[in-house]
Amino acid sequence: MPPFLPPWFLNNGVSMTVYVARVANRHWQRYTPDPEPTYQSHQFAGAEGVPLFGITAIPNQPRGTIIGTYGITGDLEDQWFLRILGRKAFARNYAVLLFDWRAHGRTAELSPTLTSDGIYEGDDFVHLAAQAKALGCPPPFWFTGFSLGGQLALWGIKAAAAMAGSVGLGAEEIGGGAVICPSLDSTRSLQYLMAHPVGRYLERAIANQLQILAQKIQAYHPEALDPEAIGRADSIWGFDQELVIPRLGFETVEDYYAASSPLPLLPHLQKPTLILYAADDPLFDPTLVKDLEAACRKNPIINLRLTQRGGHVGYISSRRGQQLAQDPDPWWAWNRVLDWIDSAPKP
Repeated sequence: MPPFLPPWFLNNGVSMTVYVARVANRHWQRYTPDPEPTYQSHQFAGAEGVPLFGITAIPNQPRGTIIGTYGITGDLEDQWFLRILGRKAFARNYAVLLFDWRAHGRTAELSPTLTSDGIYEGDDFVHLAAQAKALGCPPPFWFTGFSLGGQLALWGIKAAAAMAGSVGLGAEEIGGGAVICPSLDSTRSLQYLMAHPVGRYLERAIANQLQILAQKIQAYHPEALDPEAIGRADSIWGFDQELVIPRLGFETVEDYYAASSPLPLLPHLQKPTLILYAADDPLFDPTLVKDLEAACRKNPIINLRLTQRGGHVGYISSRRGQQLAQDPDPWWAWNRVLDWIDSAPKP
């Protein structure tokens, strides 16, 4: 795998993360040569029948299907980093299924079901694969996501080994998955965020978006959420305390985070998995790096690519880096994901 070489002015995690959030989001199409596929909209059914909104595109001779979603906030309309994956995967002749996960985007219009940070979303991935197959998306299926979406995809990779047969898929029809900067331990990373000035700013921005998300769900489903609880959900922790854990049956947020964090899953994954992770990611506790390395050493099916630079879901490559990797654009992480899927052993 070619090295990641950022531009000189993005040579630390904070600058890379802020640049991606504030600048790259406005200019990404200029640096993405592949055109947008023509997507078809579908309503799928996830675990326990929860409706999920997704879009699919199938090239003429598809070589497999990539199923992906995004991070803690947003929707398919504004998640440009995910749309880059759709363009690049389709250009390499993969069918694509991108979806709004629980409580997000048009899925939130269809159902008031809130998030579970992987506990049920992992099963959702497998259900989506089975229904995508019925629509003409061919196996093998590859699960992917970034940030919290990476956490969900890791749960999907775990679920694949256990439940593929129960939804009409052969075990070999799910190839594996690839994730970028996945959330690994919510408690530790949230405590880390709140202990740093920049982290507190990032947490506040995310919390504001979560509160807006809850308000939208209430607008779609007026009886589903308590308006006073939404008002109290003024932090990430508060959102989960007030709105999420009562429905899932957890007594404390700590218990919920322990149950949903994917770090303990890694030694037990049974499908090929690529993890791209930046040591300078400012959203996650840096002490997680050693734990991630230790967990991946216990499972030879995981390919961990730990980089010293990259920020949080940044990985914008310099011109020199693009030349060394022979990449057509600066999206180093998606290029590595697709190269890895291209070369992964097929069932």
